[in-house]
Amino acid sequence: MSFKAEFGVFGGSGFYSFLEEVKEAKIETPYGAPSELVAIGTFNGKSVAFIPRHGKLHQYPPHRVPYRANLWAMKSLGVKRIIAPTAVGSLQPDYTVGEFVVTDQLIDMTRGRDCTFYEGPATTHISFAEPYCPELRQVAIEGLEKLRYKYHPKGTVVVIQGPRFSTKAESLWFTRSGWHTINMTQYPEVVLARELEICYLNIGVVTDYDAGIVAEGNVEPVTQDVVFKTFNENIFKLKELIKYIIESTSEERHCKCGESLKGARVGE
Repeated sequence: MSFKAEFGVFGGSGFYSFLEEVKEAKIETPYGAPSELVAIGTFNGKSVAFIPRHGKLHQYPPHRVPYRANLWAMKSLGVKRIIAPTAVGSLQPDYTVGEFVVTDQLIDMTRGRDCTFYEGPATTHISFAEPYCPELRQVAIEGLEKLRYKYHPKGTVVVIQGPRFSTKAESLWFTRSGWHTINMTQYPEVVLARELEICYLNIGVVTDYDAGIVAEGNVEPVTQDVVFKTFNENIFKLKELIKYIIESTSEERHCKCGESLKGARVGE
């Protein structure tokens, strides 16, 4: 059986409960197996593929997620747009718990991760000044307005290696640099999508305040229990937003994400 999908979503199994005719596909890639079987279904006539990035049992810590296999699997299905909700910690007091962030920039603080499909002999330098698809970001903002959810239309996420959380000194550095949220999985997921010319959208859910804000204020330090509790409390809202984005995004792409490789290869 040949599977195809227009949209891809990275998230847990609860995110595809609104899909119809869901089937699971085993997809082999040059980079090994994806985090799980890919769940493929339809919503309002549009085909959607889901992969839980950490696995159904959350067995892959952030630095061990098979990012390249996950993205390659999406590409092999024909996916052109990926929606990627994530839990994020707040680095600024005005980015409060429970709010959504339509991320527009990132700072990579990871190390040793497999972060490219192009390891030679053809050297490839993609443009990454604007990491996130502007077209999908605009649709997400329109959806958040319509649904009346509290949100920030932009934000810079710092991606740390994990699986540990930041020290107070590290977190204060991030906060005083003016960055907004912190996460462990946005890199290399977003850059791999760009290398495959797939549009990519991140919706951050603020689940906690990072250690730097804790050090300067009176909020409680982050724990994994708090992160999961707050994220789960917002799954319904996230599903409503994802449904809006899928319904409202035009079939034709008007962004430059699909032209990322044009002129990127040395010697072309």
